[in-house]
Amino acid sequence: MSGGPGLPVPTLPAPPVSVVGLGQLGGSLAGALAAGGREVSGWDVDPSARDAAAARGVRVTRELAGVVVLAVPLPAMATALDDLILDPGATVTDVGSVKRVVLDTVGAAHGRRFVGGHPMCGTERSGPDAVDPSLFAGARWALCLEPATDLARWLRVAEVALAVGAEVVPVTAAEHDDAVAAVSHVPHLLAAALAAAAAEAGPLALALAAGSFRDGTRVAGSDPAFVTAMLAGNAGPAAAALARLRQQLDRPWPDLVAAGHAGRAAWSRGTAPGRRTVRVPLDRAALLAVGRSGGAITRRLAAFVEGWVPDDAADG
Repeated sequence: MSGGPGLPVPTLPAPPVSVVGLGQLGGSLAGALAAGGREVSGWDVDPSARDAAAARGVRVTRELAGVVVLAVPLPAMATALDDLILDPGATVTDVGSVKRVVLDTVGAAHGRRFVGGHPMCGTERSGPDAVDPSLFAGARWALCLEPATDLARWLRVAEVALAVGAEVVPVTAAEHDDAVAAVSHVPHLLAAALAAAAAEAGPLALALAAGSFRDGTRVAGSDPAFVTAMLAGNAGPAAAALARLRQQLDRPWPDLVAAGHAGRAAWSRGTAPGRRTVRVPLDRAALLAVGRSGGAITRRLAAFVEGWVPDDAADG
């Protein structure tokens, strides 16, 4: 049942969660839910990933019901449910790093049953050995609200994110992809460029590399196939963000250093800003306004949700 603009969405018992793909993100999500007492099952084509999940209390099965989370690489997203048994009433979501391409494929296949999502966490590691059930604590979890999104299903996915300690940021797929191009995808290119340039500088440069090089190149340790697929899936916004970066590099160095210092300080303030608690009606426009202000949803209540916006956000 969907809630219309401003109308309450009924509170129902929490549905089970099924996770397809039990590597770092999927395995961490399944493990965190199981540790919290949620009914959770999962599947992975890798037997070692299935065994690791089972050891954390996840029921391994091909039968998927409730909220079904696709935690597989982007190239495998469209076929992730092939040969699996999907309950007709299930809600389908994903944790992919690009949203428009997934909306065009998985979203087109499942219609109003699909809610796109992307938790902003994870590391350069991958696979079942990188699983960490505390991975989502304090993370922002972007959750897409398109014009055709079923609000009741959106709330069910939001409740899963909240259950593992994340804060939900309502966005559209287009807004998400434009934003992460600047703060996630281009940084991968920068890390790769820095690491490649340092390697060309020779063994002495690498021997002297310390904290700034380590921090600046951390994500260059990610699986190259994963990063390439991510960038290919968000090529337009990534190219635009890269063009803006090149313009910055053309500035006089003192100006660039000062502007970068100010931008970093603004980000640091944004990670723990002055916050104003808000109660938000279950309405698409009102929810999106929270995300666009830089805020997030932190709790589901009966007829609305609770969250926060920065102190300097416009009243609304």
